[in-house]
Amino acid sequence: MTERPAETAPAGHPAAPAEPLVRAAGLTKRYTVRTRAGRRALTAVDRVDLAVGAGRIVAVVGESGCGKSTTGRLLLALERPSEGTVTVGGRDVNRLGTRELRLLRRDIQPVFQDPYDSLNGRMTVARILSEPARVHGITQGGPGGARTVAELLDLVGLGSAYAERHPHELSGGQRQRVAIARALALDPTFVVCDEAVSALDVSVQAQVINLLSRLQRELGLAYLFISHDLALVRYLAHETAVMYLGRVVEQGPTETLFADPRHPYTQLLLAAVPRARARREDRRRAVAAAGDLPSPLERPTGCVFQARCPLATDRCRTEEPALRKVGAGGRGAACHYAETAEAVA
Repeated sequence: MTERPAETAPAGHPAAPAEPLVRAAGLTKRYTVRTRAGRRALTAVDRVDLAVGAGRIVAVVGESGCGKSTTGRLLLALERPSEGTVTVGGRDVNRLGTRELRLLRRDIQPVFQDPYDSLNGRMTVARILSEPARVHGITQGGPGGARTVAELLDLVGLGSAYAERHPHELSGGQRQRVAIARALALDPTFVVCDEAVSALDVSVQAQVINLLSRLQRELGLAYLFISHDLALVRYLAHETAVMYLGRVVEQGPTETLFADPRHPYTQLLLAAVPRARARREDRRRAVAAAGDLPSPLERPTGCVFQARCPLATDRCRTEEPALRKVGAGGRGAACHYAETAEAVA
């Protein structure tokens, strides 16, 4: 990457407000899937509690298949939860009618992973950026209106010359800037960035991350930042939640979590970060070699991580640990041995 962000978050992060802008409580999503053995239930998200304050960035990390993207879709109200609630600005999304939900969608917007698929190749950039206002019946420009195409292009660092281009005439980074501009067209307060840079060349990833960081500060946006790149998460996020097989196994302030992980799975993820401290590498090697993520159709009893965990005991195989406070600083971990995990990590 030619413009790699710094490894620590920028100074001047705002303090977390008392009441979050977006809150998930007991969020659960189950699907019915067909297998050779017949139809079976798959739990993609399992009793997740998550809060995103106004003007804050909360990252969700974990391996593929852990439930990160499903969680994002539930918070965007693109899917309905099987159990639990999502509230945005104090409004229970599940209780909103069609008209109210349509109004809510102005405040919550996505930026998806692949700009090749998320933009309509038949439309010009100008039409792509004016489409949200048209769909919601809002005038562009003026008080209370949607942002104009020129304003949006300026926000994301593209000039007016790009307005009449089609997506195939743009680079990957330019396409993702257009996707970000489209997400900002209706002046939202909450944006879900689902692997928003993972499809880009490494040479432009940092540029887009720095753009997202600048927009968050200037516009006071709240982000749910879904990623597998922990270096980017450490740079960008105020708080981080670690997911495994649909469960949040550790969460808390990003710097605290990175400096002193208390769940063995968090330690496994950090072991793969190239710039992790050398003194921690040796202590985490046994965790990193613990095996692959099991199928969500074969969820273990007790702790979801027990099959891969070097700390696992009979208690872990029979008793599911609750996500509980560990130490100071608002950090929580779902591990029976979180207080002693450092000594054996």
